[in-house]
Amino acid sequence: MAKPDDAEILELDGHSVRISNPQKLYFSREAQVIKLDLVRYYLAVAPGALRGVFDRPFVLKRFVNGADGEPFYQKRAPDNLPPFVRTTTLSFPSGRTADEVVIDNAAALAWVVNLGCIELHPHPVRTVDLDHPDELRIDLDPGPGVEWESVRAVALDVQAVLDEAGLRGWPKTSGSRGMHVNVRIQPRWGFTEVRRAALALARAVERRVPALASSKWWKEERHGVFLDYNQNAKDRTTCSAYSVRPLPDARVSTPLEWAEVATCDPRDFTVFTVPDRFTTIGDPHAAMDEAAGSLEALLEMAARDEAEGIGDAPWPPHFKKMEGEPSRVQPSKARSTVTKRAPKKPTADGPEGGEAAETTEAKPKAPATGRRKSTMPLIVIGQSSDRAAAEAGLERWKAKHPQAAALLAPDDVLLDRMRGSAYVWYRIRVNLRHVPEDQRPPQETIDPDDDPTRKWREAAGTDEV
Repeated sequence: MAKPDDAEILELDGHSVRISNPQKLYFSREAQVIKLDLVRYYLAVAPGALRGVFDRPFVLKRFVNGADGEPFYQKRAPDNLPPFVRTTTLSFPSGRTADEVVIDNAAALAWVVNLGCIELHPHPVRTVDLDHPDELRIDLDPGPGVEWESVRAVALDVQAVLDEAGLRGWPKTSGSRGMHVNVRIQPRWGFTEVRRAALALARAVERRVPALASSKWWKEERHGVFLDYNQNAKDRTTCSAYSVRPLPDARVSTPLEWAEVATCDPRDFTVFTVPDRFTTIGDPHAAMDEAAGSLEALLEMAARDEAEGIGDAPWPPHFKKMEGEPSRVQPSKARSTVTKRAPKKPTADGPEGGEAAETTEAKPKAPATGRRKSTMPLIVIGQSSDRAAAEAGLERWKAKHPQAAALLAPDDVLLDRMRGSAYVWYRIRVNLRHVPEDQRPPQETIDPDDDPTRKWREAAGTDEV
């Protein structure tokens, strides 16, 4: 069968891979990268890229309109898979399952890029054991205004804590503003324990450099570099080694030697430079699979925290309430009541043994009203599935309130990236803590107000955002 004029056929691993619309521009704002360029980049670094995804369930994050367009997530494998792509059945916290793609060879790698997968998003498990991760993932996420030097400094403190725990970390740039440190571990612990170990590590780093690092889940409580322990919860994925990121310069999430961390610049690693680096020095993470370690020391740290009254931290919002987890109400919406525990009789459809029921008692100095009382002056500006539209709403708000806008610190603007099963959307909030109380603009009509979760929240009888 003759190929259409606009298609390119690549012969890889004995398989024919059809690249449709090979001249389609995927990056155009700064770098100029067409789809075929992107495929060729991944083939040039295929041994390293495949090392990060081999034998792992794989979420398709598809940028069908290029890097400037909004992506969508596709967990389930498409119909009519080519013979060189296999699947595995993964279960989610909701109880549902999906047959997800597994990328094991260069042909499959080119095939997913052809679908619009600029980034690679594997799960931290292998198909032989989907319940026990073999990778601990440490995600260093700098807040607004945090400089790259702080990210590098925190990464080196992560290395120190890992050394103390007898673990080897493998650093890489995130391809954006942060850094990742992956740790190969023995697949002996479930997701809950791996996340518990990650939380203990995050808190240990925060204690070492409290001015630079934060383990706090709520954005309004963070400062500096956030260590996102929840990236280790089940069904969470991060971009793997050699992933291209949708930034204007076509930047790459690049594996590093620890000796490079203190002086590296993420802007040096792009689709144009990384293939030559790979050819010259090879893959700094080539020996990663040979260094599987134990989580016992980190779990002992977690046990010490818990013995001192430092319990669990919030889970991602789509998880059921976990035992020992604190309230998921963000601090700025904390209720003006205190919580007591009262005995509760077991019921036919309730937990055996009778759980304690929560009751509320008014604080001595103020009657309980049942209404939420803000502890931080946060207002919602806009929300939209289009990030540019949400940011345009922020600019309109700043133009309307120039005096208040001039007093905002970089981390007073909170950009929340919400992820659903097949979409992402953005919410922008502003913390008015640096604006004198008598000069603070009130909460106004949200502009824009495009929230894809509204229908199900209304059906559930809640108006929480």
